[in-house]
Amino acid sequence: MDYIIFFILTIAILVFVHELGHFIAAKISKMRVDIFAIGFGKRLCGWNKLTGFTFGSLPKNFDTQGNTDYRLSLLPLGGYVKIAGMIDESFDTKFAESQPKPYEFRAKSTLAKIFVITAGVMMNLSLTLLIFWGINFFQGKQVFKTTTISKVEAESAAEKAGFQSYDKIISINNKYVKDWEDIIETLLVGSQSNDAAVVKVERNGSAHVINIPRKMITGSSQKGFFLFPHPVQALVLEVVKNSPAEKAGFMPGDFILSINGITIRDGQQINEIIISNKDRSIPIVLLRDKDTVITNVKPSLEGKIGIGHSVAYIGEVEYHTYGFFDSITHAFVDAGQYTVLTFSMLKNVITGKLAFNQAFGGPVKIAQYAAKSADTGPISFLYFLAMLSLSLAIINILPFPVLDGGHFVIILLEGLFKKELPIKVKLAIQNAGFILLLLLMAFILYSDIISL
Repeated sequence: MDYIIFFILTIAILVFVHELGHFIAAKISKMRVDIFAIGFGKRLCGWNKLTGFTFGSLPKNFDTQGNTDYRLSLLPLGGYVKIAGMIDESFDTKFAESQPKPYEFRAKSTLAKIFVITAGVMMNLSLTLLIFWGINFFQGKQVFKTTTISKVEAESAAEKAGFQSYDKIISINNKYVKDWEDIIETLLVGSQSNDAAVVKVERNGSAHVINIPRKMITGSSQKGFFLFPHPVQALVLEVVKNSPAEKAGFMPGDFILSINGITIRDGQQINEIIISNKDRSIPIVLLRDKDTVITNVKPSLEGKIGIGHSVAYIGEVEYHTYGFFDSITHAFVDAGQYTVLTFSMLKNVITGKLAFNQAFGGPVKIAQYAAKSADTGPISFLYFLAMLSLSLAIINILPFPVLDGGHFVIILLEGLFKKELPIKVKLAIQNAGFILLLLLMAFILYSDIISL
């Protein structure tokens, strides 16, 4: 139920903000807006000045006469603003039977059209920057006060690069690093260069130099390269219903201190101990808030107890606070970093270096991550919302039919050649794009489900 609630909340916020951008821009440009819809398909309920609040569909051939119908529709996977004189998600072409009217999209200048079509993306970008600004200004940025890396797994990218467990990073490209934020920013900022990153580390009391090819850094899909700060503790992210873990009293947010008398340092230990004790009750010590919880769990015959786990940093933390204007600057920096990572992932998917389902998620993954981030706290949920809003802006501006970027290309071509494309051509492009988008969404949903 939490997944459904937070999925609807997340999508509603993002879609409302995006469509509000189109709506406001259309009104400023004196275009007639017939429908403002959250969701696609059948109208569930809505309001307009002529009918008031009503349930179900409006009468056939009903004319709002310029009074926008604000509605909720059946499929909560997006939304749209229906602007008179424009071929959009409604596929309405009745307007083509008459001459362009002053209030129609097709009657406006190229600049006005571009303003309206890009306003949704700009609103999503604005939401991202606003959230980042608010977090930087009101809370400050959380900084891990360490430059020591955690355990390096065998055959991992970190090991291939030359790192060893518990290396302490001293400098990157001759720049001294004082905390984990320094490490992230220095590696990401330098990712525009083709030169190797020169990392100096302290290992067993002596200095070592590691040269990391840039393609290893830009090829990583995780913020913070492929390293994790030390010290860490194993953390329970989720507990499967009716699983051995739920029966043993596990709760999301619990830290796992020991299993079967063995102190836990990383996630791999958990899997090894659980698998080696199939169908045998073993003691587990958990840390919940500040209380120690001792329980017993009996792994299944498959060697599972029904938890999702990761590691969380438990070392010294401080918050860097910023003034009003500094927070704006850092908001743009944060958005820039996530944009670089997003395009890096897109590039890796296209070149085959990264699996599609690792880079993209559909409704199921959005619901999962929204609920998990909300469980962690409001700041985590806001970060998730900001990154999703930025991703929506980036994807929407891509030159793909149906998306804002596809409309943008058509508007530019029409403005360049001083001639509107035939309605049939626009409709064919829209239909083809819509079918491709539905197939893509179906594939993403399938990937979500099989990865559960």
